[in-house]
Amino acid sequence: MPPAIPLATYRLQLTADFDFDKAAAIVPYLKALGITHLYASPVMKARKGSTHGYDTVDHSQFNPELGGEAGFARLSDALAQHDLGLIIDFVPNHVGVHFADNPWWLDVLEWGQASPHAVSFDIDWDQLAYRARGGVLLPILGSPYGEALERGDIELRYDADEGSFSAWYFEHRLPIAPERYGEMLRVIVKEADAAETEPGKRLLALTARYTGLRRPNRREAPGFKAELKEIAGSADIIDRGLAAYRSAKDRPAQTLALHHLLERQHYKLGHWRLASSDINYRRFFDVNGLAGLRVEDASTFAATHRLVKQLIADGKLQGIRLDHIDGLRDPAQYCQRLRRLVRDAQGNTKPFYTVIEKILCEHERLPRFAGVQGTTGYEWMNIITQVLVDAKGLEALNETWRQISNRPPRLAPYVKDAKRRVLETLLTSEFTVLTRLLARIANGHYSTRDFSADSLRQALELYVLHFPVYRTYLTHSGPTALDRKLIDDTIERARAEWFAADEGIFDFLRDALTMDLLKPGRPPHSAPRVRRFALKVQQFTGPMMAKSLEDTAFYQFHRLLALNEVGGDPASNGFTIPAFHEAMRARAKEWPQGMTATATHDTKRGEDARARIAALSEIPGEWTSAVARWKVLNAPHLALDGNLRAPSATFEYMLYQTLLGAWSLGETADAGFVERIQGYALKAAREGKEETSWLNPHEAYENGVESFIGKILDPAQSSEFLEALQTLARRVALLGALNSLSQLTLKATLPGVPDFYQGTECWDLSLVDPDNRRPVDFAARQTALASLEAPDWRGLIKTWPDGQLKLAWTRHLLKLRNELADVFAQGEYQPLQVRGAHADHVIAFTRRHGRTAAIVVVGRQFAPFTQEGRQWPAFEGVDATIDITGYTGPDLAGNQLPLAQAFRDFPAAVIEARAASSARPRQQRARS
Repeated sequence: MPPAIPLATYRLQLTADFDFDKAAAIVPYLKALGITHLYASPVMKARKGSTHGYDTVDHSQFNPELGGEAGFARLSDALAQHDLGLIIDFVPNHVGVHFADNPWWLDVLEWGQASPHAVSFDIDWDQLAYRARGGVLLPILGSPYGEALERGDIELRYDADEGSFSAWYFEHRLPIAPERYGEMLRVIVKEADAAETEPGKRLLALTARYTGLRRPNRREAPGFKAELKEIAGSADIIDRGLAAYRSAKDRPAQTLALHHLLERQHYKLGHWRLASSDINYRRFFDVNGLAGLRVEDASTFAATHRLVKQLIADGKLQGIRLDHIDGLRDPAQYCQRLRRLVRDAQGNTKPFYTVIEKILCEHERLPRFAGVQGTTGYEWMNIITQVLVDAKGLEALNETWRQISNRPPRLAPYVKDAKRRVLETLLTSEFTVLTRLLARIANGHYSTRDFSADSLRQALELYVLHFPVYRTYLTHSGPTALDRKLIDDTIERARAEWFAADEGIFDFLRDALTMDLLKPGRPPHSAPRVRRFALKVQQFTGPMMAKSLEDTAFYQFHRLLALNEVGGDPASNGFTIPAFHEAMRARAKEWPQGMTATATHDTKRGEDARARIAALSEIPGEWTSAVARWKVLNAPHLALDGNLRAPSATFEYMLYQTLLGAWSLGETADAGFVERIQGYALKAAREGKEETSWLNPHEAYENGVESFIGKILDPAQSSEFLEALQTLARRVALLGALNSLSQLTLKATLPGVPDFYQGTECWDLSLVDPDNRRPVDFAARQTALASLEAPDWRGLIKTWPDGQLKLAWTRHLLKLRNELADVFAQGEYQPLQVRGAHADHVIAFTRRHGRTAAIVVVGRQFAPFTQEGRQWPAFEGVDATIDITGYTGPDLAGNQLPLAQAFRDFPAAVIEARAASSARPRQQRARS
């Protein structure tokens, strides 16, 4: 049996091309690598052709494109045979909608609020303007509604097998409300001139008999549909009669008939651009095709978790990763329900591994949730990067960025500007829902009714602009002390920027956000509205921060891209070694079982590309000089037209970092590489929302960037630049490889569970998705691993660019984790003191459980020992010694471990040791 808490996880991205059976085929390889748990992307039925699985359309069944239930059973058997556990990525927050494959969504479109599934979606039914009845906006049209209607793009069809009508917009099915069937059939029979035929008479009689269908009536509808499809000859009449609704520009009567029918549905069709301002269902961020689920509803929770519960009960699921927990209305309640479900399914108190996808900002602490062992590890990934970069180099890069961007190297102004842009475009509709609700609350009592809707909107906007993290975690009972302080501090920052008369508006906003409006003795306000507002704001600030920080500011602020990572701080000044130790000691006490990631499906670049770019902080002067020269060499390739410069100066700077991170040694820039960089650049430019965007693409700028990349990577046009790029790339690649080995060693030995994203056991030079979802050559990895049973470290070092060095070191570290499971899963974290002139280049600590211990030594900032990346490091003359007082072992002698001895065969070391019972090494004091 696999351990209840993983020792190491391996993330697989399942797709139709890499399904359950292909995952089962590599289980022996994962076992040989030292993995204890397979960590799979979502396995429930997703949209056809999905490359990621987050567009789940049915939580109750396995994805048929992955192999369905039978394929999952084969994967489960393979895992059991090799004693590997299974963790699945589960999506409780949202489902894929539109198209024709989500039964719940289709039922809501057909029946509106009368649908039993309406409660599962977060729809503001009364928000549609100029509409007498409630409805949900469907922003699916590729052109304005009128144009689509007159072109005949919206077609009314009859399904003879179901006895049902639907409008279709290409692949989107739009069920017609059954209460409209009667009037439709009368029009259809008339149009087909079939009133006197036997089938026509039966159709008219049917409509007369089911008069109840003039309003939503789910009880009568099945019988109506059943009779309709059984009428002989009805399908032919309906097919002919539907001409009455066949719209076209030269058929105004039919176009108007279809329009009037569509306007009487439980939905309203609209152009996709309306989504930013008018959409009235909660989405996943700004993705129209992913609708938020109200998983706080007990019936929705039960239905969406039924299959998960069965898998746990059957012993086929040992862990779960909860996607986008910040999107939930009440994460604490959700986690409590999930823990009860797990206990009910297992029938005992055996541990079940649960981690959450949660992005923590600087200095933010993770709240405690029932049954949750920690996060998926973004915060630890960033701490590792920040301790490996050279803080002095960052100071120099600050000045480089200041000169290129003509802006101070501070992130906050970028984030604030990005928030304003997102409020004005992507999330306007969600923000409008909140401001209307706030105004309605204010209007509910005479003491607050004079707060105008516009003033309330401006005040709430300032609050959102200054809100520093992703969300608070209020429950129906109110805020914690920490959340209250966060709200108070944000209110004060917002108030400081308010230039109109205050007159208590910010006090009112604070009391609404904290739900203090509902305290006894306060003027009475609607409790449901206040709670809904406060909890809904929490669901808004998360997407707001994500779209502004990760998906905008990270693509504008390019001082050093290695720091532009999910959960990271691009303006960071680095992490000192004592501060790093302090963070790890705290983690060992508080979150020893959360994941430690260095790459995920959501990271902005591969872990080794990031490590390379981090190395630029070690040679900032040479990097700055190289960029200056490259800009001159590549100036003829810029697209210049009036004020247009493509790429912009800051974007060009970003591209050079990207090229160094992704460049494959020994290879030329072939067509595939050029296409990858161009694809990345297009996404980066649109995400940055400066010269172009997803909502309003600037074709000339985008074409200019594409052309620029093509020309600078063409040896016929840019030979001098490419030669200079390759020369620096070789040096940066060596420094990056050393950084990567240190990063890998830390991940595998720090408190927490190391998580390996697919393929990253070899060099990972990928870019942001979809580039990081490219197929992995597992056959080559299996062959390589089999040849590395007894690694020749010196030989592997000589051929380090082929990636086998990293593969061998990965297995070596995981073998140690399995052999010293208690040390790494439960052991204390104890910093070791390092002395000598080069002490700041060494991170040393022990992991200890009882008297069994592992001494870990990793290097950082290798430039001085490699002639700035020109040769593999030599440590013979390095002045650094690790104090190992109290530890003994076959490879240890005395109380001092010279770095040259620790790094004799490899630029990192993990040494098994025995500790004296009283061993407590002296600790370095943390300093900021």
